[in-house]
Amino acid sequence: MPNLQSLFGPIDIYLFDQLLRGRIAPGTRIFDGGCGHGRNLVYLLREGHEVFGVDSDPEAITATRCLCASLAPNLPADNFRMEPVEATSFPNAFVDVVISSAVLHFARDDAHFESMLEGTWRVLKPGGLFFCRLASSIGIEHQVTAIAGNRFVLPDHSERYLVSEHRLLRLTDRLGGHLVDPLKTTVVQNQRAMTTWVLQKGPQRP
Repeated sequence: MPNLQSLFGPIDIYLFDQLLRGRIAPGTRIFDGGCGHGRNLVYLLREGHEVFGVDSDPEAITATRCLCASLAPNLPADNFRMEPVEATSFPNAFVDVVISSAVLHFARDDAHFESMLEGTWRVLKPGGLFFCRLASSIGIEHQVTAIAGNRFVLPDHSERYLVSEHRLLRLTDRLGGHLVDPLKTTVVQNQRAMTTWVLQKGPQRP
């Protein structure tokens, strides 16, 4: 019997929580926007989900295609494409679940953040689940140093595009989604903060 590490891979623990609560049903179609080397896809591929992903790093896409070939050889390699999330060639409203894990905080500025978010959101079907983890200023508001706009230097000396609680709630309304869970933020010893933002997409607007 495989151990948990081999079964689930290095999955984000907050995405794992969504699995435990039955929010990613068997057979759902899943899109990972900014999939990297596929760290969140091991279990999903193994369990037969139809998985798609994009990343702008060619090495990451090669690694994810290799992972897919070993765990789900019937899935086409073209399910994983070297594309930025803001300009993906996948169609609108074609998946049941979208994963955006540690991606949006690499936005260069407000316009880039908005286009990344829209590119990730548009592939999700109405009623679908949007799972997002991103850096925020929540809980460390007085410990970050502004660079320009919403880009900041964090106490750990990294530079990130940060969102506030108010911004996430405004975005939730603007997107026409609703919170599946309250916003949950983990502050790592006053060095950085990561927020989990989980939405259900509302009906298609006219």
